[in-house]
Amino acid sequence: MSESNFQVPNPLVGAADEALPEIELADEDIIDAMRHIAGYIDISTEDFRSIYHLAHHHAVDRVFSDVRAESLMLTGFEPLRPDMRMDEAARRLVAQRLKGLPVVDADGRLCGMLTETDFVRRLQADSFLELMLRLVESGAALAARCHETAVGDVMTPNPVSVDRHAGFREITAAFHRHKGRSMPVVEADGTVCGLLLHRSFISACHLESLP
Repeated sequence: MSESNFQVPNPLVGAADEALPEIELADEDIIDAMRHIAGYIDISTEDFRSIYHLAHHHAVDRVFSDVRAESLMLTGFEPLRPDMRMDEAARRLVAQRLKGLPVVDADGRLCGMLTETDFVRRLQADSFLELMLRLVESGAALAARCHETAVGDVMTPNPVSVDRHAGFREITAAFHRHKGRSMPVVEADGTVCGLLLHRSFISACHLESLP
């Protein structure tokens, strides 16, 4: 097989599979594999590498075809509002046993994300342990600061989110961009319809055993 009768179709030309990166094949890997195949194969190492690239891309789509945000997302939670005080937001997070919640406007559209890390940052601590020590030393002052501070002043604005119809590749790319524990799921008009937990995504894809 030669370059004249085999071409990688767009948009895969030179593309890397960000969803599940391939193992890069060296020429010696390909040549060694060919030695174990009975008979003669008229194919260059570049052609072999291109076929491998296409097969890998197809396999990822096939194996993870059922992974969709709408089937994995958490629903029924109460989001936060920008004008809500931090202490009230903390109570809502604790009551729902979540580490973070979307912040929505009056129309239910996503405008931010508030997480436990935002609380630590706002209270000028570098860790939860440091925050605990500060609570022991000056709990009243920290409580007053939380009561006086609005969620809109602390939240992460314009957070990374995914459409409810997002599949494996889109979800993976989104989690790569922000590394958080959870991510809002939105409708086409930006209204929040769910919350996708990172652990739920990992579990659904059976990625726990991957290096």
